[in-house]
Amino acid sequence: MSASFPQAYVRSEIHQSVAIIEFYHPQSNSLPSTLLEDLAREIHSAGANEDARLILLRSAGNRAFCAGASFEELSAIDSPAKGHAFFNGFSLVINAIRKCPKLVIGRIHGKSVGGGVGLVAAVDYAIAVEGADIRLSELSIGIGPFVIAPAIERKIGKGAFSQLAIDAAHWRNAEWAQKKGLYAELHPDIESMDESIGKLTTTLAHSHPEAMKELKKICWEGTEDWDRLLAERAAISGRLALSSFSKNAIARLKTK
Repeated sequence: MSASFPQAYVRSEIHQSVAIIEFYHPQSNSLPSTLLEDLAREIHSAGANEDARLILLRSAGNRAFCAGASFEELSAIDSPAKGHAFFNGFSLVINAIRKCPKLVIGRIHGKSVGGGVGLVAAVDYAIAVEGADIRLSELSIGIGPFVIAPAIERKIGKGAFSQLAIDAAHWRNAEWAQKKGLYAELHPDIESMDESIGKLTTTLAHSHPEAMKELKKICWEGTEDWDRLLAERAAISGRLALSSFSKNAIARLKTK
């Protein structure tokens, strides 16, 4: 549990060979640095745990899946080093998923914004419900989706990513996200989504661990430089977050 946000948490448990990692923040499941660090740590731990065959990543509540970066923490950035450290938290999570030797399934029960879309893109297989719309809002607050771009481009292509990134005010619906490849499955309601997740995780829990590990290696080929690349992108975001444009835009959003 985060000390800075006592109501926020990252929890994990293993159930029938599935490591279930759940995160929560009262502000629409936004992600301050403490939660990002905890998420990366739990993913790494589950990847090394021999009792787990795969990982299910989910968030709590019945509204947003993930609202992305914490505005409270964004507005408090006062140096390039602090900015880099904050945005590098998203690098840590994405790279933890990338390097995890186990498949990571995502349960996407609601909307995602910014870094939340990056989190969805990073999982190996995302199962969503209708209404799980997406938006990359970064350009509207003076930064850009630089850290998460490689993960999103890998799933939906540079053209679709560009559409999301440039029109930062526009929501794309869940059907669009599925057609572009962000969601592997889209279900009409929570019950059918969870039923499908249950079937898939049960099947994978009985699959050959070494075969799944080798399959994941193939799926992530060409991303070996992401430790460096995402850290460099975090520095760009950290620098831009210091601009007066960004500070003013975030302040306006916080008052809404």
